[in-house]
Amino acid sequence: MNPDSRTAWNECLQIIKERIGEQTFKTWFKPIEPVKLEDDILTIQVPSQFFYEWLEEHYVHVLKLALNAVLGPNGKLEYSVIVDKGTNGSLPYTVKYPNKSPSAYAPKERYGSRRQAADYKGPFKVDVVQEYQLESQLNPTYLFDNFIEGDCNRLARSAGYAVAQKPGITSFNPLMIYGGVGLGKTHLGHAIGNDIKQQFPDKFVLYVSSEKFINQFIKAVQNNEIQEFTNFYLQVDVLIIDDVQFFSGKEKTQEIFFHIFNHLHQTSRQIVMTSDCAPRNLKGLQERLLSRFKWGLTADLQLPDFETRIAIINNKIESEGIEIPGDVVEYLAYSVDTNIRELEGVLISLVAQASLNRKEIDLELAKQVLKNIVTDIETEVGIDYIQKTVSEYYKLKVDQLKDKTRKKEIVIARQIAMYFSKEYTNHSLKSIGYHFGGRDHSTVIHAVQSINDLMDTNSNFKNSVEDIKKKLKIRAVY
Repeated sequence: MNPDSRTAWNECLQIIKERIGEQTFKTWFKPIEPVKLEDDILTIQVPSQFFYEWLEEHYVHVLKLALNAVLGPNGKLEYSVIVDKGTNGSLPYTVKYPNKSPSAYAPKERYGSRRQAADYKGPFKVDVVQEYQLESQLNPTYLFDNFIEGDCNRLARSAGYAVAQKPGITSFNPLMIYGGVGLGKTHLGHAIGNDIKQQFPDKFVLYVSSEKFINQFIKAVQNNEIQEFTNFYLQVDVLIIDDVQFFSGKEKTQEIFFHIFNHLHQTSRQIVMTSDCAPRNLKGLQERLLSRFKWGLTADLQLPDFETRIAIINNKIESEGIEIPGDVVEYLAYSVDTNIRELEGVLISLVAQASLNRKEIDLELAKQVLKNIVTDIETEVGIDYIQKTVSEYYKLKVDQLKDKTRKKEIVIARQIAMYFSKEYTNHSLKSIGYHFGGRDHSTVIHAVQSINDLMDTNSNFKNSVEDIKKKLKIRAVY
């Protein structure tokens, strides 16, 4: 690089800095690098086409003023703009100032190699910028094949699969996946990346946690390497960024991510993000960033239902070559309905206990393991115990509580049992309904409300419920 170019550009910056705000200067002018000064033409390098267009649209007057002051009336400006690398490299191009017509942009053809790029003889000068190398950071064990589909995740999985088939081309760009802890957001993100790598090996797929992105940016700021940081992310074909809620309150990180996001989206690169909540509920993020999160598709991951939990357990034990009795599988699926991660953790602990103690995996061992793992299990009254206690009080059989019959005395007993199941267990409404003949969650809600209403209006009924309550032991019975 001709040293005069830096001197000239630094003088331009002094003039520009006096006429714009400090934050604007840091955002739009600090990242610019002078490339050369020749025949009164100053060439500067900017990170993206979006960056170039923004400068030309908003700051062309101040640039003209600075150039005229430093280089004189014959001073001109050229841009070396880093654009997408295609499949084999990052190809910047120069655009002669002040022409902004489409013909001024780099040729649309992609080159098969850097050698071909260097041999290009078109009207635009091509400078090859060194490409930063980094592994995709994908976990090869997270695949679509072992991501169990259910009602709780069907939309997110289908959208993820569509994105993997045509990255950057579908309307699902960006794809925002949100949900609680342990529901499979990270698994799905990696599955998308792994599938794209399998089908399109030349694409640069990058998975990065928000924490890592933030730390990389902080380090770039400290080392005065913001340009290199930005350039690297602008080369990515598929960016998968996990837990974007942690960008909250980090204004400078949001600023740089905003520009990276704009460039990637503008050049049809695929963006996949995960969050612990929907974009509308994200706090501490700039409104303009949130609006972009909503450009594509937002899909949620919900708590897995009983059937999906059964499928997850069966898939896990099949992949591990383990044999577990069906009643144990059902018991685990009944008892752990919080998230997939906890369910898998219980399964691993069960297998470990059986191996260490040289015991067969049976229902008794499963109950023992759950007491030591599942939160509050020691203070939980089991649904089967509640059903037994209520049935005995009303001189009924437990099976009658699960029948379809609408006899008043059985309906009341069933509702009381549901009421106590909601009161004393950690089961979801859907899981409680399953224990009572496969009823849905709305039936359980109605039962609880009915019992509360009756206790408020009928003192004899309230006394009966209190009697049953005394019979229930507030302890683990599994």
